[in-house]
Amino acid sequence: MTIKMDNIGIVVEDLTSAIEFFTELGLELEGRAMADGEWAGRVTGLGDQSVEVAMMRTPDGHGRLELSRFLKPDVIADNRRAPVNALGYLRVMFEVEDLDDTLQRVSQRGAELVSDEVVQYQDVYRLCYIRGVEGILIGLAQKLR
Repeated sequence: MTIKMDNIGIVVEDLTSAIEFFTELGLELEGRAMADGEWAGRVTGLGDQSVEVAMMRTPDGHGRLELSRFLKPDVIADNRRAPVNALGYLRVMFEVEDLDDTLQRVSQRGAELVSDEVVQYQDVYRLCYIRGVEGILIGLAQKLR
């Protein structure tokens, strides 16, 4: 049996700002479109819906992030500021070449470290969590070897 993870989905309020943030992080915009009508609602179980979607991909082509902005129905919950130990989806993690440079660039778009520091795990990784655009929890890792 073959299985491949296609993408991770994140619901946002401001799709343009989210695209700009993830572009600054290093992802590329693959496409932007509307997913609306009865067919889309059958997939999600939400009925008649209207969603603006942007698909972002990592430069290596192996990872994709689907950003969605619901026009209808209204968003019903906001879990973006949940702590790291909350049940459910935690975060999306990206490996970057230069963690310090990445942090400097995304901080200009409002990203903030979750803790007080970037942590080194043995001589393998430098790691941190940030709150990015709209408070989305993102992990960043720089491989040291």
